[in-house]
Amino acid sequence: MSGTNYVTKETFEKMKEELHVMKAVDRPAASKAIAEAREKGDLKENAEYDAAKEAQGLLEAKIKYLEGVIATARILDETSIDTSKVSILTKVSLINMGTKKKVTYQIVSEKEADLKLGKISVTSPIGKGLLGKVVGDVVDVVVPAGTLKFKIEDIAI
Repeated sequence: MSGTNYVTKETFEKMKEELHVMKAVDRPAASKAIAEAREKGDLKENAEYDAAKEAQGLLEAKIKYLEGVIATARILDETSIDTSKVSILTKVSLINMGTKKKVTYQIVSEKEADLKLGKISVTSPIGKGLLGKVVGDVVDVVVPAGTLKFKIEDIAI
C-alpha cells in the first residue's frame, strides 16, 4: 500500500463508519459464532468451529487494513484543486486517438476507484500517465493491452 491515501471527506467518513460496524457489530458476532461452535463438541473434527475461526481471522485482517488506510488518509478539499493540470480529484475529458472516442475520467484514490462510475485510480496506468499533464497534451499510456494515445481536451472539478 502506498504511503498516503488521498480521499474526499465523504469517502473518509464512509471508511470510518465501515470500521465502526466491523468493530461494534461484526467482531462480536464472530466471537459468538466461535463460542456456539465450541459448544458443539470436539474441536478437532468441528468444521463449524474451523470456519468461524477462519471468518474471524479474515475480519481481523480487514479491520487492520482499514485502520491502516484511515491512519494514512489525507482528506482533499475539492475547492483547492488546481485545474490547470491533471491531479487527483480532477475530471479529465480525453479523446482516444486510436478510436476517436471521447471519454471522461475522474482521477481518484485506490479506495474510491470505480470504472463504471468513470472513476480511475491515481495508481492505475492511465491515472499515472495523465498526472501533471495539461489541456492539449497528447499522452501515450502503456496498459496491459498495449499503448493507448490520448489527447487531453478538458480538465475540471
